[in-house]
Amino acid sequence: MPSKFTSRTTWREKLERVQEPKVVDIPPAMQARFGTGKMLIPKPLDVDALIRRIPKGKLVTSVQLREELARKCKANLACPMTTGIFVRIAAEAAEEARREGKKTITPYWRVITGEGRLNPKFPGGVSAQGRKLTAEGHKLQRAVGKRPPAVKDFDKSLVRLSQKS
Repeated sequence: MPSKFTSRTTWREKLERVQEPKVVDIPPAMQARFGTGKMLIPKPLDVDALIRRIPKGKLVTSVQLREELARKCKANLACPMTTGIFVRIAAEAAEEARREGKKTITPYWRVITGEGRLNPKFPGGVSAQGRKLTAEGHKLQRAVGKRPPAVKDFDKSLVRLSQKS
């Protein structure tokens, strides 16, 4: 019998959920941190598509993802919370596809924090992400306290997402 916590919706279905991106006013509760203007609520497939553009051996920060999503929709920022959730959905959908035998999946492990840290919420946690990154030639720094490990000199491996000149 499945656990009561088992979702009947696959990660792929969550990723492909029909949803259009929305541009809204930055909520008052977020204005102290981000200022006023427009905020994008992206769609999961747009986040996945950006991650798919990261070549082997390169990295992108979650901040870069949000900046590019916002730029494309002429917003001041992309919602950090929903973008983070959609990165996780893309990661889980990729691993679901791998288990189904797909050879080419979204390279979610190339997404790191703005400080170059690994994501403990990715499938397999920081150890799995670390193995994938070291296999692509990246060096890792040890975790410090409760903070996850970071990619050494990560800024030298960042990809430029923006297509503007």
